[in-house]
Amino acid sequence: MRLKEKYSKEILPQLKEKFGLKNDSLAPKLTKVVLNAGFGRHHKEKDLIDSILRSLERISGQKPVRTAAKKSISAFKIRDGLIIGAKVTMRGQRMYDFTEKLVNITFPLVRDFRGISEKSVDKNGNLTVGFKEYTSFPEIRLAEADQVFGLEVCLTTNAKNREEGLELFRLLGFPFKKEIK
Repeated sequence: MRLKEKYSKEILPQLKEKFGLKNDSLAPKLTKVVLNAGFGRHHKEKDLIDSILRSLERISGQKPVRTAAKKSISAFKIRDGLIIGAKVTMRGQRMYDFTEKLVNITFPLVRDFRGISEKSVDKNGNLTVGFKEYTSFPEIRLAEADQVFGLEVCLTTNAKNREEGLELFRLLGFPFKKEIK
């Protein structure tokens, strides 16, 4: 069963029951997924930037947008307007397909993966997961990966609080660590 179908048939009724919601539109749901990669100190190396952009496009199936610095920071040798990263925003069916792939394929491929900390869910119910290497995504072949870079995946929801967001991600199948109390 596809994730979008699973959400509407299984997860939505569970969320409505748990939080006492009467309307489907009040239940928390995913609104967008953003992939973000920073170029860091390599912002002048065109070959590396092109490699990162190609990899982001291969992972997401969409063309990435370059992101510029919002202010100058002399300690990092960054000027206002300098291109320092790239991002991809996914919505709709592509978002659900990516989330399904993230949970079922990518997380199991990450070396030494022990689960996601519940602290990764913020007070608004959004989840942010960082990857030290982007090579755990199935679209990336290790032989073609000339430079390894980090990647951030931010899953945004319309949840009203942290508890609703956490429950949504649990029901979607995200592997959370068992917190020791």
